[in-house]
Amino acid sequence: MLCNKNIVEMDICIIGGGLTGLSAAYSLRGKADITILEKKGGLGGCLSSSKAKKGYIEDFYHHCFSGDKNLFELSESLGILDELDWLSGSTGYYVNGKINPLTTPLEILRYPHLTITDKIRLGLLTLHSQKYDLSGLDDISAKDFIIEKCGNGVYSSFFEPLLKSKFGDMRESVSAAWLISRIAIRSDRKTGGEKLGYFKSGYNTLIEALKAELLKSGCKIKENSSAESIFFNGSGWEVNGIPYDILISTINPSKLEEKGGPAISKIPYQGAACMAIGLKKEVTSGIYWLNMKDDAPYGAVIGHTNFVSPERYGEHIVYLASYFSEKPAEDLKQIMIEDFCRRFSVAENEINWYRLTVEKFAGPVYTKGYKKLIPEYEKDGLFMAGMFSLPNYPERSMEGSIIAGKTVASEIIRKYTI
Repeated sequence: MLCNKNIVEMDICIIGGGLTGLSAAYSLRGKADITILEKKGGLGGCLSSSKAKKGYIEDFYHHCFSGDKNLFELSESLGILDELDWLSGSTGYYVNGKINPLTTPLEILRYPHLTITDKIRLGLLTLHSQKYDLSGLDDISAKDFIIEKCGNGVYSSFFEPLLKSKFGDMRESVSAAWLISRIAIRSDRKTGGEKLGYFKSGYNTLIEALKAELLKSGCKIKENSSAESIFFNGSGWEVNGIPYDILISTINPSKLEEKGGPAISKIPYQGAACMAIGLKKEVTSGIYWLNMKDDAPYGAVIGHTNFVSPERYGEHIVYLASYFSEKPAEDLKQIMIEDFCRRFSVAENEINWYRLTVEKFAGPVYTKGYKKLIPEYEKDGLFMAGMFSLPNYPERSMEGSIIAGKTVASEIIRKYTI
């Protein structure tokens, strides 16, 4: 028999202190007794931050978009919206040992690895991207779609490096729905680059503001606390032997099943290995996002301080982005830093610090047919929301994670408010 208490009498456990879990807790604060379990030593999940030379820098690169309404509303509610800056993000491709800027129309016209016909096809695809029915593209691979619409040249010289940087070895399985969604959200760019949002002191500002508000409202936050086992006792769920009336899980549904949760369709996940490096010099020719077409142990180099002023940190900062489907190489840290230093002519004494952050289940891979795998928010009395939820399809984002957290909280309030 499921719990029939009024929500104000309930104990709610949330597994995962990432943005979805924190957003759900924020929507439920003051309405129930809430406990958040976070396996790491800090909150934020893939939005976690660590110290740089000055201030904080995300462990995984982040920015937001002009249409992220729920992120802005949450930030305004927390009193931090005025901390959000709008900056220009430039792009480029690293091909045959050379950096090719691809931000302005003139730079695209000068790009030597696409023919004039390729560039026209690419331009038309971008213009039409917001008109496609994404549901009709869910069962088509991005590779097949681009080759059909634009030809092999556009795929190999332009889109394959992008897919490689985001999905690694799984890139050929990714659906056209994901790719067209990504093109559409980035199609409204100015000649100086795409306008992207970033907090003055980083996204640590958002996580710390959420944490402070949740603690203020009486929410219990347990860091370094993993949910090792869950069990349905007939009226609610026990987590590590402790009973709760309601359980919200934000983790990979397959991992939840291993802990005692219900069987959910297998959602393909991938891991991420992201290296942040503090430098004494700039290395990507002023470009923010540099996709690697050349073979390298990372798919993209993100020149963070070509987006955010290096004066904020007292140094230059880059990320090396790598994804994996099984597990990363044991010596990946050394492989990445050595390749980076050789390729971008960086001497050992020009590095202030570097660290590699590895997340085994960083997020879903939007393979063909992915939409059919998306679980409902509730199954067998257990609530689920996260990067696998519908608001994060077909492109995961902070906005999607916030909506997923708010939605699952609304479902609970609707069901248990008497």
